[in-house]
Order: sequence, then structure tokens, then C-alpha cells
Amino acid sequence: MAFTSTLVVLIIYHELLTGSNSVELSWKYPTDGERLKTLHENNEHYQRRIHFQTSLKRQAFLNSVLKKSNQSARYGINQFSDLSPQQFRERYLTAWNETAPKFDLSRSGIQVKMNYPTKFDWRDHGIVGPVRNQESCGGCWAFSVVEAIETVSAKDGGKLQQLSVQQVIDCSYENEGCNGGSPVGALDWLAQTKLKLVNEAEYPFKDMAGICQYFPQSHTGVAVRNYSAYDFSGQEEVMKGVLVESGPLVVIVDAISWQDYLGGIIQHHCSSHNANHAVLITGYDSTGEVPYWIVRNSWGTSWGDNGYAYIKIGNDMCGIADNVAAVSV
Repeated sequence: MAFTSTLVVLIIYHELLTGSNSVELSWKYPTDGERLKTLHENNEHYQRRIHFQTSLKRQAFLNSVLKKSNQSARYGINQFSDLSPQQFRERYLTAWNETAPKFDLSRSGIQVKMNYPTKFDWRDHGIVGPVRNQESCGGCWAFSVVEAIETVSAKDGGKLQQLSVQQVIDCSYENEGCNGGSPVGALDWLAQTKLKLVNEAEYPFKDMAGICQYFPQSHTGVAVRNYSAYDFSGQEEVMKGVLVESGPLVVIVDAISWQDYLGGIIQHHCSSHNANHAVLITGYDSTGEVPYWIVRNSWGTSWGDNGYAYIKIGNDMCGIADNVAAVSV
């Protein structure tokens, strides 16, 4: 009854503001649809508040359960704090978990420098683009692949340009657009079809999957010549050499604990048994007490350290070495 009384008062107030000469004092009961909408909105607000309170408890646990150093990962409030872990997983952790063959240097055909520097980052070479935001689209698999191609293309003498992620989301038919996909599958599709990725401005991101737009083969773009995908678990030192020689690496990680990540080096709370999110390794740093990978994400610059995460090297943290892809253009 309180809701109905409030509605009547609002109706009268509206009539007075609009200059109506007569105000009909009649009860206007909300329809079933209006009542259901109000109940849904109230319930959604309540659920988000509960999720936020749960996030605070989870963050306190992550920050206190183990002895911390200044380099340890920090967890706290971010844009995902009002989501349940299940909602976070369903919306953002949509990369398909795949098994890659174990890396064998003698059979891979990959040239690896063994005298690589103790610190290396492709950003220092000016050929890594700005952090993107996949928004509500579960297209991390496409973002990581396109971002790798951008840098490798620039590394090999081209000009750094933002290529179209939307083109891969719409056209990679064996994947599921914004509902998830395989970065290795996308690379295989690109290598086989020799499809040229066009500029982002020509085929902009829409935060949803759409109908594939075709361009003539004569159109300017970047095509994938080849790629490799291996399991480097236990061989992360070799991974460094591959990154220096080949360019940024596309990896699939278990990112469930990344919901609360703010910065620092992830050394705990990250399993290697349930890969679900595709990201890009742009570099590494072995100069400090805790060596770490430099990981570019696609959740915008408000997440993590301006859109980046740092993962400890040497323990296959988050499964970062289990499925590693390098691309050539």
C-alpha cells in the first residue's frame, strides 16, 4: 500500500508541475508488469549489494592469509566487486581450455636466444598499443590474438596500428563470438585463410557479435603467416627467449582470482588447473627478488595496474606456461 500511495502523490505532483487545471484524485494501481519490474530491480540491487559485501570479505582474506611483501599482489574494490564469482566467470572468463604439445627445442624449429636480457618489455620498443576494454563481450580470445599480431607486424618493419578485434569476433566461425572461443583456433583460422585484418577504424568494436564483413583480398591489412602453440610448463626460462625472439605471447590462464586484483606480483591464489582467460605477455622482469611476467589484459585501464598484471615466473602460476602461442606475419 505504501508503494501505491507514493505513486498517487507523484501523479498529483506531476499534474501540478505541468499546469493542469484539474487533478483527478483517483487510485492508479500498478500493473502486474510494473510490479514485477520493481521487484526485479529491487532484487537485483539487493543481490549486487550482497556480492559486494562478499567481495570485501574475500579481498580481506586474499590480502591477509599469507605473509606479504611490498611486491605481493594486492586485492580490493574494482569494477567487478558487485559480481558473484559465477557471474564474473560467465561474463569474462570465456577462453576455451586446450592442451598444447610439450615444447621440444630440437623439434620446434623455433630459434631461441639463451643470452637474453634479465629484463625485457616490448612496450619499451614503442610497438605495443594501448590497453583495450572488451566490456561485456567475452572475446578475450580475439583480443589477445589481434594484439599479438599488431606488435609482431610492427616488430617486423610495419607500422603499429590498431587492428580490428571485431573482425575476428564476427568472422572466426569456429569460435562463438562474445560467448567465448579459442585463441589457438583463431590463429589457425587466420593462418589457413590468410584473411587480412583491417584497421580498427574500418571495422570498429561493437561489444557484441555481428555479421562478418568481407573485404577484397586487395584491401590493405595484416595476414598471419604462421603460428606455434606449446606447453612450456617447467620451461619458463626458455619462454623468455621465445618472447624476445618472436614477440608477445598469447597465453591462456586461470584468472578466477583476478576479479579482485589491483596490482603487485601474483604469487599465490592462482591455480594452473582450469584455464579460462586469454591474455598477452609483453615482457618480463627478473631483476628483483621475485621475477615476473608482464601481462596485458583486455579489461580496461581501471583494472589492475593500468590494465596490466604481473605473474611470478617459475611456478607455472595461473597456468601461464601451459598454452603459449607465438605468431608470425
